[in-house]
Amino acid sequence: MNNTVKIELFNDNFQNYKRYGIPKAQLVIADIPYNIGTNFYGSNPMWYVGGDNKNGESKKAGKAAFNSDFNFNIAEYFHFCNKLLKKEPDKSNGRGKSSDAPCMIVFCSFEQIETVKRYAEKHGFKHNIPLVFCKNYSPQVLKANMRVCGATEYALLLYRKKLPKFRNNGKMVFNWFEWKRDNKKEYPKIHPAQKPVNVLKQLIQIFTDPGDVVIDPCAGSGSTLRACMELNRNSYGFEICKDFYKRAKEEMLSVQDDGQIKMEV
Repeated sequence: MNNTVKIELFNDNFQNYKRYGIPKAQLVIADIPYNIGTNFYGSNPMWYVGGDNKNGESKKAGKAAFNSDFNFNIAEYFHFCNKLLKKEPDKSNGRGKSSDAPCMIVFCSFEQIETVKRYAEKHGFKHNIPLVFCKNYSPQVLKANMRVCGATEYALLLYRKKLPKFRNNGKMVFNWFEWKRDNKKEYPKIHPAQKPVNVLKQLIQIFTDPGDVVIDPCAGSGSTLRACMELNRNSYGFEICKDFYKRAKEEMLSVQDDGQIKMEV
């Protein structure tokens, strides 16, 4: 096994991927904006100073987490994400064996699922498997005594024709996963919509092999790249926000070489 992995994070829009000459991916992990605009912190105590409504509203009250929550174009997004993914192999690996076909995982809100499926099909992803991630906590703590609080995340596994590469190690893989928060001492909290590294590692292990290429078109904190680094997968990410890009490089991806995996950044 080659113990040198390529990890690249670009401070650029993923639409400019051609200028970097990166290889096509076995897996594209995409986290689309939830289009909730100025209501990002609407059910979160961070809306108030110190998390207490007695202290009045904080600077995050009525504010969006990112600019893309206002101008996100899902059709354009799928057009380019499709180009980042490699083509399906012409031949199968034999009866009863997993194919080497690529796939895409798109995190989205529950309300966006049908829209994502519709645009995915337009861009060649005819098949999907819904994925659910179960938390033991909820960020919707405001008015929690008056409503049912959300404690799940959602994603769609999208593929074209052939079932994608599947590495289950002899175990049944359910369509739901446990969503555990990362230990902040091990993985820094950089992005407000940051996905746990250990959750991403589960997905990457199932749908790729060591040495495969994973691309995150909206890398944010760099958590996908960090997961790939620890799993000996080559990964490439794009992040247009300079602040997130800088922190991802300096905090999430500046890991000391332990002598087992060499990272080329």
